[in-house]
Amino acid sequence: MASIRKKEQSSIIQSLRAGVVPRIGQQHIQVGRVGEINALLGDIDNIADGGSFIRFVIGEYGSGKTFFLNLVYALAREKKMVTAHADLNPDRRLHATGGQARSLYSELMRNISTRTKPEGGAMASIAERFITDSLKHAQQHGGTPANAIQDRLISLTELVGGFDFAQVIEAYWHGHDTGNEQLKADAVRWLRAEFSTKTDARKALGVRNIIDDSNMYDYLKLMSKFVRLSGFSGFMVGFDELVNLYKLSNTQARKSNYEQILRIVNDTLQGSATGLGVLMGGTPEFLIDPRRGLYSYEALQSRLAENTFAKDGLTDMSGPVIRLANLTQEDLYILLTKIRHVMALGDPENHLIPDEALHAFLEHCHKRIGSAYFTTPRNTIKAFVHLLSVLEQNPNQDWQGLLGNVELATESNPDLKPLDEFDDDDSLQTFTL
Repeated sequence: MASIRKKEQSSIIQSLRAGVVPRIGQQHIQVGRVGEINALLGDIDNIADGGSFIRFVIGEYGSGKTFFLNLVYALAREKKMVTAHADLNPDRRLHATGGQARSLYSELMRNISTRTKPEGGAMASIAERFITDSLKHAQQHGGTPANAIQDRLISLTELVGGFDFAQVIEAYWHGHDTGNEQLKADAVRWLRAEFSTKTDARKALGVRNIIDDSNMYDYLKLMSKFVRLSGFSGFMVGFDELVNLYKLSNTQARKSNYEQILRIVNDTLQGSATGLGVLMGGTPEFLIDPRRGLYSYEALQSRLAENTFAKDGLTDMSGPVIRLANLTQEDLYILLTKIRHVMALGDPENHLIPDEALHAFLEHCHKRIGSAYFTTPRNTIKAFVHLLSVLEQNPNQDWQGLLGNVELATESNPDLKPLDEFDDDDSLQTFTL
């Protein structure tokens, strides 16, 4: 295994300790999911050829959906794609009338990333790249920069909202050319949907419209075309925590969001969206619940129905729905070895526990919570990181003693919850001294 930078180690360990997905260094702890990853790599190549796709990544809580999505984003950026992702919540939805859809778009644009800016905030650099490419084009063909930019943007005006979008990019160019930083900042604000009124946008940029609830998806399609004009291979958008749509108590609001999903499904499967990939992460009930899930909307059910021949161990990764297979016990063992290696900064000489401790820990988890410890491994991983943290800070402590103390503590305290009963906000008591 390769050595690991301290920045990556800190991000990975702190994230796993909190039960969330690390933003960097995912490749150091990736295990399994080979079929799913290969399927998404095929989709990424399809986008590079001007195609489009949508995938619903379905898995139980703690099964690794968010980790898988972040890994796919990283792979897409390595293929010269632009990525953007956001979590849905009560204030961020795909369809709304009170600003929630605009809020979702703003969050996407704040998280917009490229290979050189993987942590987000890449909107300005994408615009700069477009301008740089336009200047080269003008030099090669003998035209003026302004004409070159207008010629390249004319294809955007064919789409809904394209004229205003092109006008904002031109405003960014004028700010770039004249050194007007305020004009550049206003253009980026507009692209991020941070103008709340048309009046403010008209004063700042001379445009008549803004990105709002009614046109959020139209501007995602515009952005996918613009990033390709900027020299990128495509645009991948990720929506996680779609279970929040399932939880909407208002039937009409839920139906309107499902209609928006249907529109995205139709556009991407029929090829109407160029260079756009959409990932949606949710739980099984969000998909198949006949009363409140996507399957409650008949048009979506027919499009997302899974292959009935893919059973008895057979798989089909060609459909829009990808169900994350459970990690095997062997996968979890390999994952723990990788976490141990990350904790040691990639140096086997600094491993805090031997291989037999890994077997003992897995056996301990199996006794405590049964097979769930590897099918939804979030709490198991949190506990393992806590164990390593205690050993790191208490070098005289023996790992056998810690595991033994945990078992004794559990037996003597019947009110102590098993690992799989802890909520995300609970702190594990098992490896805390």
